[in-house]
Amino acid sequence: MSGVAFPRLDRSVLADDGDALTFCSTCAFSQVCLSQGMDKSSLQDLHMLVEHVGPLHAGEHVFREGDPFEAIAAVRAGTVKTYSVDRDGREHVLGFHLPGEVIGLNAIDGDHYPCNAVALDTVMLCRFSFPKISVLAARLPGLQQTLFRLLSRDIGNASLLAGDWSADERMAAFLIGLSRRLAARGFSPDRFQLTMARTDIANYLRLAPETVSRVLKRFQDEGMVRVDRRELEITARARLEGLAGAILRG
Repeated sequence: MSGVAFPRLDRSVLADDGDALTFCSTCAFSQVCLSQGMDKSSLQDLHMLVEHVGPLHAGEHVFREGDPFEAIAAVRAGTVKTYSVDRDGREHVLGFHLPGEVIGLNAIDGDHYPCNAVALDTVMLCRFSFPKISVLAARLPGLQQTLFRLLSRDIGNASLLAGDWSADERMAAFLIGLSRRLAARGFSPDRFQLTMARTDIANYLRLAPETVSRVLKRFQDEGMVRVDRRELEITARARLEGLAGAILRG
């Protein structure tokens, strides 16, 4: 069955971000505005492409594999999981997307989304029509560079855990990677929620669920983290980064 691809919501019920020409601080395109010195006309053109979508609740799909590709979307709030299902019905978690990150980039080369995207909690999105943003990017070099950078990052994240790494290295890289991504958007790098289930983390890291629980407990026993259900605090960053360094390369 097809998902409800980018369901729409009346913008009048959404909180305004303030200045009509100012993007959310977590927006994937905010750095374009800040670093490229866009004039008001260019900012207005980009703003005209934004459609606020949501709220989507846990378990609701943003899109499903096979849905027609029409748009990319930046996560505005919440966490989105992307995954695929193989012929035997087994789920393979591809990634977790946080506020400020973009979903749908892996559909650019085709006419349909190649995977599923589902909300893990209450999610708000900024939807960008891809045909329209492509036309705008052709005359705004900063926007074009941002699209290329986001696509490159998406490819890099997908291959991050492909090596022959230990369970400890995989978990450390996952936690430090989450920490850095949250910090880049102005959130706390040391205290955050694991909004994804342990089974999803295990699937993504290609580990058994009991291995994930065992490694987290060992990290806690060794004083590197504190874990309280889904709340996690990094308490020995240098040691955790040392374990993650081989995968994250610095």
